[in-house]
Amino acid sequence: MPESPLILVVEDEYLLMDEMLHALTKAGFVVDGVASGEEALALFCSGRDYKALVTDVNLQGGLTGWDVARRVRERERSFPVIYATAAAAEQWASHGVPDSTLLSKPFAPAQLLSAVSRLLNIDAAAPHVATARVSNS
Repeated sequence: MPESPLILVVEDEYLLMDEMLHALTKAGFVVDGVASGEEALALFCSGRDYKALVTDVNLQGGLTGWDVARRVRERERSFPVIYATAAAAEQWASHGVPDSTLLSKPFAPAQLLSAVSRLLNIDAAAPHVATARVSNS
């Protein structure tokens, strides 16, 4: 059985993060969720085999989602990135990394699953075994 893709979610609104983690886990992804860019980069650089990044733009801490995606792309040039934002969509063209996807909040869980599946070139309906971990720092 193939291993479920590991997704890193960065969202500082707890209820929205919970909704995103639930949708991704239910769809069969393994998910790590954190609230700040600093936590996200620490996890990404820890050696875990992440397959995609889903990040809010405005985050807790000193880094934005734009910063996180740029730093991830410095390590892996074509790493799949999805931005989720309510207020910064107009900045995507100038601040977003190339070949990324932007979801405007509010969005339906199906839109998130479609975006992740499209970037990973997988069938959104494929069964996987999944787990979610959330950092409460």
